[in-house]
Amino acid sequence: MTISQIFNSDRYLEVQDRIREYLNSQDDFLSANTISSTRAVGDAIQEILAEAFDKLVGSEHCKDYSSGFARRAMADLAFSDPDDLYYIVDVKTHRLSTKFNMPNLTSVDRLARFYEDDANFFVVLMVAYEIVNTPPDVRRVTFVPIEFLNWDCLTIGAFGWGQIQIANSNMIKVDPDMSRKSWMLQLCDALLEFYPKELTKINDRMERFRKVRQVWEARPDYRSFAQEGI
Repeated sequence: MTISQIFNSDRYLEVQDRIREYLNSQDDFLSANTISSTRAVGDAIQEILAEAFDKLVGSEHCKDYSSGFARRAMADLAFSDPDDLYYIVDVKTHRLSTKFNMPNLTSVDRLARFYEDDANFFVVLMVAYEIVNTPPDVRRVTFVPIEFLNWDCLTIGAFGWGQIQIANSNMIKVDPDMSRKSWMLQLCDALLEFYPKELTKINDRMERFRKVRQVWEARPDYRSFAQEGI
């Protein structure tokens, strides 16, 4: 496996600082009305980053940069490096004044398929900001491959095969010493604990609607009565 020159060095920390400084250097890009909308702030930050992201990473590490992805795509941004490693970047924003924020990152199945190739990296770019006035004040930027996120701050959501989620955006724990193998094994362990709980829930729901069906089977069919002229 080729080593990432971005994430196996302090380069990613430099990129984090560049992104924070760049966003905080922007002129007012939101009105007093739109700044109250977390969706509007998130969209604006993502658009600003998309325009300059390749420069913030640096031309020596970023080539074949693209930001043209659909909203439901796995990535918001993507690039390759000179070693032909491929990075897709999921941009998330978080307003620090909110007490609870639990964003989806990606499907466990999509990530497992993507990580079949060691040259692929799924990168989380989290921008945490506070509203003092306009523009937003960016306090923290996290720019790491998903395997740097400690499982203490992650959880699995019940959607499809399962969604990897940040349990609380106010509490992100980064472990740059975590290997991909170790992280993926922990993902498998989490899923092998998660799926039986989901089966129990499904069995409970099936039993619930068996009883509902019995109730409805015992009821008269009023439409049939109406058709018979009763």
